[in-house]
Amino acid sequence: MEFQTLDPGGPIVMTPLLHGDARGFFMETFRQNDFARHCGEHVFVQDNQSRSRGRVLRGLHYQLRHPQGKLLRVISGRVFDVAVDLRRSSPNFAKSYSLVLDAEDHRMFWVPPGFAHGFLVLGDGAEFVYKCTTYYAPDDECCLKWNDPALAIDWPIPEGGPLLSEKDARGLPLSECPTFA
Repeated sequence: MEFQTLDPGGPIVMTPLLHGDARGFFMETFRQNDFARHCGEHVFVQDNQSRSRGRVLRGLHYQLRHPQGKLLRVISGRVFDVAVDLRRSSPNFAKSYSLVLDAEDHRMFWVPPGFAHGFLVLGDGAEFVYKCTTYYAPDDECCLKWNDPALAIDWPIPEGGPLLSEKDARGLPLSECPTFA
């Protein structure tokens, strides 16, 4: 596994080594000792899977009292994935990190606790799997406005605009969102 640190203490792009031949391929998607060495000592307590149709934008979500670290991977399709640092003590507070996660290149994205996360489905649809370091707590979930100008995220918005849930359409701008110490 290759680990590319985007900023110290911030998100990490992980690229598994693919072993393939005419029959197909094999790859390790997670190894605790390598993950701990590059990303820190985190324990995963929940695995999730979601499927979304094209143009769906989910996020930017985070939990304030029960912050989640997430190890994200696309297993079908492509997404434009975004993490925003909401740790006021960080030198990168309010900085966004984005990349395309594609089922064809198998890259993964580690988003540490203290970040908001969201994604936009590119193409007809995508299926996403991710590990979380704390349990989902719906009463603790916050939503940062995906298109807040203060974040300057360059979303590749498709023709017709994104498809949003009511919750995501009502996301708060950074100036009104609760943040981490």
